Amino acid sequence: MKNDTIMITGGCGFIGSNFLRMLWREQYPGMVANIDSLTYAGNVETLNGIDLKNYSFFPYDIADPIKMALAFERVKPDIVVNFAAESHVDRSLDDSAPFLRTNVEGTLNMLSMSEKYGVKKYIQISTDEVYGDIGPDGIPTDESAPINPGNPYSQSKADADALVQGSRVPWCITRCTNNYGTHQFPEKFIPVMAIKAMAGGKLPVYGDGQQIRDWIHVIDHCHGIRKVIESGRTGEVYNFGGNNEQRNIDVAKKILRVLGKGDDQLEFVEDRKKHDFRYAIDYGKAESELGWQPGTNWESGLLETIMWYRDHPDWWQPLQQRIK
Repeated sequence: MKNDTIMITGGCGFIGSNFLRMLWREQYPGMVANIDSLTYAGNVETLNGIDLKNYSFFPYDIADPIKMALAFERVKPDIVVNFAAESHVDRSLDDSAPFLRTNVEGTLNMLSMSEKYGVKKYIQISTDEVYGDIGPDGIPTDESAPINPGNPYSQSKADADALVQGSRVPWCITRCTNNYGTHQFPEKFIPVMAIKAMAGGKLPVYGDGQQIRDWIHVIDHCHGIRKVIESGRTGEVYNFGGNNEQRNIDVAKKILRVLGKGDDQLEFVEDRKKHDFRYAIDYGKAESELGWQPGTNWESGLLETIMWYRDHPDWWQPLQQRIK
């Protein structure tokens, strides 16, 4: 990365803000531009305490070609990392239009601008959900697995990936399993469970809670993205996972135990429509080519995350008003 000028989209969201926090901790000397339209999940207060040198912020929608032309003309980035996305499956089932605009039209606009301004490397942040449900006995998917999205969200991300792969910019795509950590919007699974547990409320578990997800700490994911920027081969997809498959019911129970609560707070609710049973990926390519491995212990990482939500109600309480 050296002193490259980096443009981050979605830098006020969960993963993007943690990536900016990583650059700040490492005292990145180059210029950094953050593009975020501050939708319901974007929060400028997430960046409190970050004091990057040569930092600029643009409250722009990545699907707006006029605004993004202004941003690219001013920044002239060497590297673009596209974190910006609508990402909540339940919301995509209720209304897929925002997912089409941000995830597909926004990506197309970013690619067009990146080509026009001669970006040296474009990183598309995707998801393991594009591979679809692999079932209880399926082998974790590597980068050669077929694309088989199972809901409007994952379909929009698969469509965005296809646009990237068909573009003329020097690209890489990253696909990651479920992230957890600080500053995650409080409609996602772990923050929801932690906040409700602390309040003494019921923890809503879809179906029987047997669905399986592979959890990775957001900082491990951010380190992987940095590795892709530094040494990822152009035109390649890289998977990142935590080697940490957990049933939803077990994660909910773990959160209750950490907070000294009982399983009587669990509440089984009607399962989500089109609810994929299991995601799991093979990150051997990132390990062999990039020298990357997940480094955060699940027990300590989850404890740290839960304690962060316990200690920062001033951050998440105002955001709860934005949850449907």
